[in-house]
Amino acid sequence: MAELAVNNGRGPVYLKDIARSQNISEKYLSLIIIPLRKNGFVNSVRGAHGGYKIAKDPSQINLKEILDLLEKDCSLVKCISEPSTCPRVPICASHDIWAIIGGKIADILNSITLDTLVKMTHEKEKKAGAYNILNTTENLQY
Repeated sequence: MAELAVNNGRGPVYLKDIARSQNISEKYLSLIIIPLRKNGFVNSVRGAHGGYKIAKDPSQINLKEILDLLEKDCSLVKCISEPSTCPRVPICASHDIWAIIGGKIADILNSITLDTLVKMTHEKEKKAGAYNILNTTENLQY
């Protein structure tokens, strides 16, 4: 989704290009793209210049929505999502702490949109480019 957001407005992107850019398996990516397309996050474009593109404005999609769709349950410990799995839940202070931490993570993921992620990516690329330029000029031999 980050790669599609970065390429928003530039036309469809091939899965193989996304896989290469993000350093993930194309096979794995082909499994992820299905629920993203079915749930309206991604559009597929057929034909010679086809591929995938983001279906909504990146500012309208937050990271929690994506994780909820792809991971179903992002609970840090099983007893949070399935309290019946542990008989100690009613008296367990650790359970409450894990619930609070999970809530904070959910709040943060809810507050970060793909647009924010794109901006962060561009900033990191600028810094990496500056670093590479400095590194290259420092290593020049005169």
